[in-house]
Amino acid sequence: MKKLRTILLIILFLLLAGVISFYFYIKNLSKPISSDQNVIDVRVEIPSGMSVSKVSKLLKQEGLIRSDKLFYYSARFPQINKIFFPDEEEFTFTLRSGIYHIQNNMNIVQIQKNLSSGQQEYIRVSIPEGYTISQIAYVLEENKICSALDFIQICKSGKMCLQYNIPGDSCEGYLFPDTYFLTAGMNAESVAIIMINNFFEKIKSVPNLSEMNDEDLFYTVRLASVVEKEYAVADEAPIIASVFKNRLRRNIGLYSCATIVYILTEIEGRPHPDRILIEDTKIDNPYNTYKWAGLPPGAISNPGLIALDAATNTPKTNYYFFQVVDAEQGRHVFTSSFEDHVENHLTVTKRAK
Repeated sequence: MKKLRTILLIILFLLLAGVISFYFYIKNLSKPISSDQNVIDVRVEIPSGMSVSKVSKLLKQEGLIRSDKLFYYSARFPQINKIFFPDEEEFTFTLRSGIYHIQNNMNIVQIQKNLSSGQQEYIRVSIPEGYTISQIAYVLEENKICSALDFIQICKSGKMCLQYNIPGDSCEGYLFPDTYFLTAGMNAESVAIIMINNFFEKIKSVPNLSEMNDEDLFYTVRLASVVEKEYAVADEAPIIASVFKNRLRRNIGLYSCATIVYILTEIEGRPHPDRILIEDTKIDNPYNTYKWAGLPPGAISNPGLIALDAATNTPKTNYYFFQVVDAEQGRHVFTSSFEDHVENHLTVTKRAK
């Protein structure tokens, strides 16, 4: 009996020693990779839909944790963290996609809190004035914000137009060109909402614009979208707008090459042309301002404040034509008669030769 008791005590001692050894082994695995003196900051990208298992392996690969299995199981079973990190505040781990900065002196609980926080790195995205929906979409995709196709589809959906009382069949013209701070893997609709809300906020700075009703605003945005693509020097934008308004009043076609480019690239999906051909101006499309008088049925770009102000607060002039006279600076000459316009055209052509 005494011998049996001794054997049981030995077994119990060995089990206890094993448990203690296992505890300290796991405790060691849960420690930070580095001390506070040797801190390295690592940029970690967590795409939407990435599993906790894959994140664990990524963190191990990046040298941020000692064991991917321990990270995985402690994320799945928070009771493990209570045992090894009793001083850490209890929380529920929820993996959020995005771009994070993680230091190698963080323990696994601190890393899990970081990935659950949603405090991600913001990606700076600049949208130039005059970009179209598809051009914006590809900028967003290149920066890994959202899918280009998803963005195009949501911006051309009736849902968004209905939500913002946009009379057209797309949000073209209402995506304000600006610098945005976004996060990776965003929902395309969320991005579109940010840009459209920014449009309605920014137009408050343009006199007489934000007070317009939906139809008048839509008209002005369409005109501004053409002005945006035609002007190169800011002080000429209002004069170009006056030319177009004069032509619209007399039911004369705008004859804007920018609308032809829009047809070729955005509607027909062709590469950007080096020059507009005669046959291009004969394309049977409502956006063709060589063939039809009036504004195109929708915006052909997303204009900035200069073009929007020019289309809203347009000066009165007698000009009906404009011609580039300095291609390098983008300067134009403006004329009232077709005869003067032809003469200027011939003069410019002779200079070019």
